[in-house]
Amino acid sequence: MAREPNAIDFWRGFALITIFINHIPGNTFEHFTYSQYGTSDAAELFVFLAGWSIGIAVRGRSGELEPASRTILRLLSRMVEVYRAQLVITAIALATLAGAALLLDNPLLLEWHNAGPVFTDPVQATVGWVTLLHQLGYFNILPLYVGLLGLAPIFVLMARVSRLLALGASLALYFAALIFELNVPSWPNEGHWFFNPLCWQLLLLLGFLAHEWRRESPSFLIWRRRLLPLGIALVTLGAVLAWFHIRPDPLLVPEPRLLFTFDKSHLPPARLIHFIGVLLAFQAVFGWIYPRAPWLGRQLAALGRNSLAVFSVGSIASLVAQLIRFWTGGGFAIDVLVVGSGVVLLAFTAWFVEWRSRSPRSSASA
Repeated sequence: MAREPNAIDFWRGFALITIFINHIPGNTFEHFTYSQYGTSDAAELFVFLAGWSIGIAVRGRSGELEPASRTILRLLSRMVEVYRAQLVITAIALATLAGAALLLDNPLLLEWHNAGPVFTDPVQATVGWVTLLHQLGYFNILPLYVGLLGLAPIFVLMARVSRLLALGASLALYFAALIFELNVPSWPNEGHWFFNPLCWQLLLLLGFLAHEWRRESPSFLIWRRRLLPLGIALVTLGAVLAWFHIRPDPLLVPEPRLLFTFDKSHLPPARLIHFIGVLLAFQAVFGWIYPRAPWLGRQLAALGRNSLAVFSVGSIASLVAQLIRFWTGGGFAIDVLVVGSGVVLLAFTAWFVEWRSRSPRSSASA
């Protein structure tokens, strides 16, 4: 039985559709996503909600904390599940690019999104993408999630001793990664992961701690409402910066430079603060929308309940959409076709996953 629509699933579904649209660069609808009106985007929302969901998952129905060993196994099991999904969608993406290169007789497509090494040096690159050290462009969010789930047991169990200790350790790692430019290396190509898990772990922990504080601290709810004007101010400031294309030049900012950029890879303070503003400003939106448009709330919540499957299908669909736009030259009609078809496909994926879970499995079909 699927759980009832709630704010977490609703916003996760919203993030999934936004990520899908933003992963088709240059399309008409990209200009209407909130990433165009601030210094953060749906990636921050996705990771924060993952942390919040961990907070829900590690407690029983009555609210008591499950044993530490079970929490570790739960998080590592989810990490393996996400890793498996990453391998599958990467293999499909590589096959899609190879097929498109053959169909369109255009070998340059084999170079798209950092896929070149897989076809020019398959021995090393295969080891690279299976170990997540080589990642395709637009297929690098799940590796981040794998890394975060690997780190999560440390901070989640530390929070059982002291939440402030866990937050302090997370902040120390975050600022160390920014100041000393620490990141996971790429291989066989030189470079680093696009999403730096040593920085993004802070946002996952903030999501987890927000769930814990909301559950146990009445003052958390009070201050969340009191800070609504601050959230609106931060969102407005982000919109102004985005509208006038005001961004610090990475070559001109002082050292340590990552503290002062808007670079998405490292989740610098500017992006983190803007995202907190988004949370504060839009905290009551689900409660306002759902009674007035329950069909929308139910559909977005269905996407959010089945986020891994929906994200995986959306990743492949966005790549296919990119190839279709490349082949046809794009245009408004093509954008309506690829984005509209993709959103329908995401909705179908969520329905199909839940239909499978509801369907009886007879011994004859096993």
